[in-house]
Amino acid sequence: MIGNPMGQGFAETWLKAFQQFQNMDLGNAAGQAVPPIDVPQIKFTPEKLMELQQNYVRDATELWNQSLQANPSLKDRRFKGDAWAQNPLASFAAAVYLLNSRTLMAMAEAAEGDSKTKNRIRFAVEQWMAAASPSNFLAFNADAQQKAIETHGASLAKGVANMLQDAKQGHMSMTDESLFEVGKNVATTEGAVVFENEFFQLIEYKPLTDKVHEKPFLLVPPCINKFYILDLQPENSFIRYAVSQGHRTFVVSWRNPDASMEKKTWDDYIEHAAIEAIHRVQEITGQDKKGGQINALGFCVGGTILTTALAVLAARGEKPVSALTLLTTLVDFSDTGILDVFIDEAMVRYREMQMGQGGMLKGQDLASTFSFLRPNDLVWNYVVGNYLKGETPPPFDLLYWNSDSTNLPGPFYAWYLRNTYLENNLVQPGKVTVCGEKIDLRKLDLPVYIYGSREDHIVPIGGAYASTQVLPGKKRFMMGASGHIAGVINPPAAKKRSHWVRDDGKFPKSVDEWIAGATETPGSWWDDWAGWLKGHAGKQIAAPKAYGNGKQYPAIEPAPGRYVKAKA
Repeated sequence: MIGNPMGQGFAETWLKAFQQFQNMDLGNAAGQAVPPIDVPQIKFTPEKLMELQQNYVRDATELWNQSLQANPSLKDRRFKGDAWAQNPLASFAAAVYLLNSRTLMAMAEAAEGDSKTKNRIRFAVEQWMAAASPSNFLAFNADAQQKAIETHGASLAKGVANMLQDAKQGHMSMTDESLFEVGKNVATTEGAVVFENEFFQLIEYKPLTDKVHEKPFLLVPPCINKFYILDLQPENSFIRYAVSQGHRTFVVSWRNPDASMEKKTWDDYIEHAAIEAIHRVQEITGQDKKGGQINALGFCVGGTILTTALAVLAARGEKPVSALTLLTTLVDFSDTGILDVFIDEAMVRYREMQMGQGGMLKGQDLASTFSFLRPNDLVWNYVVGNYLKGETPPPFDLLYWNSDSTNLPGPFYAWYLRNTYLENNLVQPGKVTVCGEKIDLRKLDLPVYIYGSREDHIVPIGGAYASTQVLPGKKRFMMGASGHIAGVINPPAAKKRSHWVRDDGKFPKSVDEWIAGATETPGSWWDDWAGWLKGHAGKQIAAPKAYGNGKQYPAIEPAPGRYVKAKA
């Protein structure tokens, strides 16, 4: 028989378990306990429960009757293989699982409570159901069983070997990592390291044009992963594209923190990395002597760091950047999407006690969190393929980069959590002090190109768009198709996806209102951005013949440098 998950007793048990989980007493290394979360009472109306129960019984009866005549039709891609269709028991188990999943998700939607708690319930149910899929277990996975029979058990042996190898390397393989090497077939754009300190290396790239724009171009990637997402392969390298457009291009390559950096703070990263990089680019290119400016781009957390650094410099009376580009960046943290389920006072206080004065957030912990935001695609898909079927995942440069994780200093991470995701302090003028200066983003009166990805689950499109309501300068907002990475790394030659823009200069409060007035154009947004940046890059001058600036900034080592090769 099909079990009925919809009784009132089940609902009460489920909610009680959820509330106990929310109120767990989390202790830190010193034995301190985080105050329990005050979880509001969650209820279901009897009418809604009755409706859900009736729908479940009706669908279960229909499924049973269908299974007596033929195997149930399975539309979920996890159960698309012929082996599922040919195995009545497996296909019926999968159909029951899908029915229960739909019902539990409907139950999560029907819960009465505040929006944050409902989002947490929804997220917990999604994780639970993703993990409980019959496809994740050899005893129920018809495809894996069929392959084991066809290979006389070789697939199972290879699956065990894959599991042992992944345990040895400390993370699940998403691609054949043996086929990639940083500096050999990813991160290959020609350049040299021209400056370094304990936080970052500054890479300058070899010009691809006889002349370059007068204003140099600095890219600040996120420090929560490695810069070569912007330089994967020559055909999809954003860095190479920028160089080909005639920009003298520099990039910050973050150091992968070790124990020597466990006390580094947000202020340290602003002062000794972002601001330092800006000043060094000015000095190397002679812009400091001319009183000139540079152009700068920040990606994801790199954009938050760069914007904060510019606000610090503005408070000091400096305006070193002519035009700013922000890619999938949060400045206003009002809309943080699914990540909001992890953030509350108790969680942030726990992290502050755990590592606010020193310690390290391991890169793999952060990578696992992001993977479980899309559990079927980025976790269980590989459990099935790697371990149950004994397959080697195909080569994919983006997933190789995704597995190349980085650590974060605890004090940096704790400050970031409280002042952005929890309290949203950066957009409150004078609320937060960074590097001794009170931050006021209203002082950043410069042209800004703001990009957001429509299906981004890390920086929601509304969160990216919110910067238009904060930054006072002349703005251009661009929405691209796809997600956090694929939307950004979309070279024109690929002729993929679409982008949306509106040229009336209007930025209504709601991103939905903006989208309603936007025009869709097939293909990449890169050329639109290049045209915009060209208008802020100054006159053309002869391209430099050498890296750096003579004896003061000689080439230290070839790009991509050694910092990016350090493993977490």
